[in-house]
Amino acid sequence: MKALVLTETKKMELETIDRPSVGPDEVLVKTAYAGICGTDKALYQGLPGSADAVPPIVLGHENSGVVEAVGDDVKNVKPGDHVSVDPNIYCGECAYCLTSRPELCDHLSAVGVTRNGGFEEYFTAPAKVVYRVPASLSLKAAATIEPLSCAVHGVDLLNIEPYQKALVIGDGFEGELFNQVLQAYGVRQVDMAGRNREKLALNQKQFNVTTTYELYRDEIPAEYDIVIEAVGRPETQEMAIAATKKGAQVLMFGVGAPNQTFPVNTYDVFAKQLKIQGSFINPYTFMASIALLESGKVNPLPLINTELTLDNVEDFVSGQMQNVNKAVVKVGGDLN
Repeated sequence: MKALVLTETKKMELETIDRPSVGPDEVLVKTAYAGICGTDKALYQGLPGSADAVPPIVLGHENSGVVEAVGDDVKNVKPGDHVSVDPNIYCGECAYCLTSRPELCDHLSAVGVTRNGGFEEYFTAPAKVVYRVPASLSLKAAATIEPLSCAVHGVDLLNIEPYQKALVIGDGFEGELFNQVLQAYGVRQVDMAGRNREKLALNQKQFNVTTTYELYRDEIPAEYDIVIEAVGRPETQEMAIAATKKGAQVLMFGVGAPNQTFPVNTYDVFAKQLKIQGSFINPYTFMASIALLESGKVNPLPLINTELTLDNVEDFVSGQMQNVNKAVVKVGGDLN
């Protein structure tokens, strides 16, 4: 079978390798689509994702497909089922797993990071992270469940109330998902700040964003109960704190460099009684994410503007492609 292998830092090669065998508690998935994101760019550059990716490895952690075969002990899915795969695999034994914080697992492994993922025609995953998706949901949409589940986890960490007014800083794919998730969870208003006027206009027209701000140009008022920082740069992290009203919550979702810092007015944190919350990966939020897609409360398809093949993935992760809002790799397609 064909597989796109990260053979070393900043180098990918399309290879023919053996189809993986399936263990007793594993599922063999025929890949339909593999989403591709900034984490893949980081792994390509040798930076960590949810864990370190050690070459040679097949990336691709946002996957959908059809079950090809199952191990003898698998009961939750069967051959022919349409599925999406949560890449994150928890040990279940460390102190974090045993205290209901599995996302902080000391022994976290992940499909497409520490074991081969979706940039190949077939891949395996433990049955416990394989989720059946309804036939009414396209496999292209199903490839966005993982990034959606990360946004859902972030919102789950907040105290959401109907009277709240929210601001999303960042008009990338995750920021756009946060806009839809916050509305699905019932906040009264969601505004968005970003750099791309066309994307801001799309989210205002099609996804009910109320007010938009152009970053580094428009002044953002300090009137928000919830601020989602989905960029990961010091200046936008500082903006997130500044945009808060008293009693607000700030979700730091954007991924910065490992040694990155930003200035904080500690008196504002004290006087406003701010809650500043980090958010890491997506523990047990796949079911909620599937429900949001199935109900139509979240629609990622208009946000996908680039479809790749295995042959041109490296062009994307190396930074050669411009104006990509969300890219998916068509490995096997819809497989209907």
